[in-house]
Amino acid sequence: MEIGFDNDKYLKMQSEHIRERIAKFGDKLYLEFGGKLFDDYHASRVLPGFQPDSKIRMLSNLKDQVEIVVAISAGAIASNKIRGDLGITYDKDVLRLIDIFQGLGFYVGSVAITQYTGEASADKFRAKLQSLGIRSYILKKIPDYPDDVETIVSDAGYGANDYIETSRPLVVVTAPGPGSGKMAVCLSQLYQENKRGIRAGYAKFETFPIWNLPLKHPVNLAYEAATADLNDVNMIDPFHLEAYGETTVNYNRDVEIYPVLKAIFTKIYGDCPYKSPTDMGVNMAGNCISDDEVCRRASEQEIIRRYYKELANIKRGTGSRDALKKLESLMKQAGVSPENRSVVQPALVREEVSGGPACALQLPDGRIVTGKTSDQLSASSAVLLNALKEMAGIPHAGHHVIAPEALAPINALKKDYLGDRDSRLHLSETLIALTMSAQTNPEAARALEQMPKIHGLDFHSTVLITADDEAVLRKLRVNATCEPKTEGGKLF
Repeated sequence: MEIGFDNDKYLKMQSEHIRERIAKFGDKLYLEFGGKLFDDYHASRVLPGFQPDSKIRMLSNLKDQVEIVVAISAGAIASNKIRGDLGITYDKDVLRLIDIFQGLGFYVGSVAITQYTGEASADKFRAKLQSLGIRSYILKKIPDYPDDVETIVSDAGYGANDYIETSRPLVVVTAPGPGSGKMAVCLSQLYQENKRGIRAGYAKFETFPIWNLPLKHPVNLAYEAATADLNDVNMIDPFHLEAYGETTVNYNRDVEIYPVLKAIFTKIYGDCPYKSPTDMGVNMAGNCISDDEVCRRASEQEIIRRYYKELANIKRGTGSRDALKKLESLMKQAGVSPENRSVVQPALVREEVSGGPACALQLPDGRIVTGKTSDQLSASSAVLLNALKEMAGIPHAGHHVIAPEALAPINALKKDYLGDRDSRLHLSETLIALTMSAQTNPEAARALEQMPKIHGLDFHSTVLITADDEAVLRKLRVNATCEPKTEGGKLF
């Protein structure tokens, strides 16, 4: 796989820069972590070479000083918002993140429920947290936020929120995804801490958009694609341009909130340490791109994948036409179209020839293999087996890594005893069957050894991917897309 990002350089530069920022403040620093703190797969896709756990590895050096607060909006709880790369709801991901952080030895102090307006689902989630021994706090939705600065920075605004009790000097505020209210948690705490005589500071670690890349660079456009449902917009930071005469990129929510932050700091200290939203950030990612062209290509593909994902979401009833229109606009800005996704056309051709659902998978060396639906295997299972055989150098004709006579009893079990309408083996079942075959079949064992090479490959299905197959592809970190249609036009 092509590498376009120097992760070792990034870890060193980013860690040093965060330490410098911590040193600028006194009693306590609230550090807002944008994006995914532990498993930032979006960053690893658009910056090939970036490791998904890079941020948490940096924080490990400060573990004894760090306290983590996880933020989630009441609206995300009420709407059962899904984290796309994991397929789980935001409230479940909060618990998953807490388990991960604690398993790594980090102290998780509490959960902050933001933008609260009395949602019963948020109350229920809070009761669940209490039963698990996890403290939680409520931050209310403030009318006319972020425009009415005088109300926001008052006892009727931030002062009406719960005060989050923290005990360590570096408070990291993270969340399952964008729009969770991380910055609001930090700013509310600055106001609350000042009332209690505690001098607190604020800094922001947001990987995207990358401030020192051009506004329309594909990496930054891919960020807009990832947040199309939030309608985030990248823009030139006007405050930074005015203060320094330097063109930098930020996004609308940070630019909109900057006057609030400036007002808070001015009321607390008599002055604001930051002259622009860009000043608030500590992101060094742009300085660690080792091959710009590789990152451009990877980001263009991410935009197309996001487009296909939204098409599928609309078909499933969970998508947004407005988000789709934005993604279409982003593709035009990036100069790409669905035809630029190399696995789409081969899958469609295979479907036309076979008369049924088909899939395509691009191998690490660029070759594309396809698979079709059969009586025994789903198309996704077929293409995976074909890809493993191809990478293992196993001929296709007459060489079965899973014997047909081993598949038949499983098909019968699903149909006759479990009552499944679809008795074909899907990905999880196929992988189990392959693992069993590998115990006695040397070719199956060779095929199974190729599994690590599947990570990061591009995949396309001519029909909507089933929930089970989607979960397996996600765990394999396959970049999967699909056509927005069901097999044979079925409704379910």
